[in-house]
Amino acid sequence: MKIAIASGKGGTGKTTIATNLACSIAQMGSTAQYLDCDVEEPNGHIFLKPEIDQSQPVTIAVPQVDEEKCNGCGQCGKLCQYSAIICLKDKAMTFDQLCHSCGGCMLVCPTGAITEKPKEIGFVESGMAKGVHFGQGRLRIGDIHTPPLIKQVKARALAEGVVIVDAPPGTSCPVIEAVKGSDFILLVTEPTPFGLNDLKLAVGMVSELKIPFAVVVNRSEPDEQMTRQYCQDENIEIILEVPDDRRIAEAYSVGEMIVDILPEYKDIFTGLYETIAKKIKG
Repeated sequence: MKIAIASGKGGTGKTTIATNLACSIAQMGSTAQYLDCDVEEPNGHIFLKPEIDQSQPVTIAVPQVDEEKCNGCGQCGKLCQYSAIICLKDKAMTFDQLCHSCGGCMLVCPTGAITEKPKEIGFVESGMAKGVHFGQGRLRIGDIHTPPLIKQVKARALAEGVVIVDAPPGTSCPVIEAVKGSDFILLVTEPTPFGLNDLKLAVGMVSELKIPFAVVVNRSEPDEQMTRQYCQDENIEIILEVPDDRRIAEAYSVGEMIVDILPEYKDIFTGLYETIAKKIKG
């Protein structure tokens, strides 16, 4: 079972929900894995405090040109849709940051002047945390190859048990790479105009992907009706509302888990998992 936790914007409490859900599942005696796919700024480790026992670099293939073999025909540049390789004054030039590693330039080169070389984009770490199998990716500073690194994080998913995928914020390519293949998506939002605007974008994204989903409202307030009205109008289920509780904010500020500091929330997150499991099986 793979459950993705996503949000239209940052700061809604996505990681809070993901980490506490993973811990609650593990405390039930089930196998749980938490994968932090927000590889540009992973922060699940702040709360889970894992013991990292494995770290592996992740590379992608980028082109390199043998100038002695290159005849300057320009076929490589004509093929590349991202201008990662171009031909200027009969000389091929490469731009690794723009490369999508399709290998097309190597295939169309008539002289065999183009080969591939590995380029390190980041690394993947794994370990254990509070009975949860932990995994995360860290993108190298200045690199932009987020989706390939997310793919490698997801490749470490367990074959059995419950996998919680903590996706990046937003609705761009990295988010889609993180949530695709999931059995269910939780969209975490906040009761603000900005939160509602970006929730609508996220709903549009998951609707296109045709993955079942529901909404979690974090820092919920009794009198706020914008989000509730939108979900009611669109026939979207609000599966959980986490109240705007100062005790939760204090626990968050020192990197503590809600289910550890406030035991009453353990049943809430356990109930959340059981509800999702029924929806997936149904």
